[in-house]
Amino acid sequence: MAKKTIMLVCSAGMSTSLLVTKMQKAAEQEEIDSDIFAVSSSEADTQLENKNVDVLLLGPQVRFMKGDYEKKLAPKGIPIDVINMSDYGMMNGENVLQQALNLIDN
Repeated sequence: MAKKTIMLVCSAGMSTSLLVTKMQKAAEQEEIDSDIFAVSSSEADTQLENKNVDVLLLGPQVRFMKGDYEKKLAPKGIPIDVINMSDYGMMNGENVLQQALNLIDN
């Protein structure tokens, strides 16, 4: 299986860092080769220009940006979604990883 690059975007990039750690741990347990990272909304465009991203997940606090990102990412064929609020609140790395993988595979 090819490496999966998953980018999370939140307001400052801080609140998702714990979630990234939990997602990385879940990916290791499932033997999924992945590059999972979080950025602030101000860094997101730069990262998208410089990195091949397979999926973009928005933190619930920046869900209002979904429409803008859908327009930017549609030509590149990159799926986007908002992280489920309860999974985000519970820092459920397994569920969020599965959400990302489901988007990539569709």
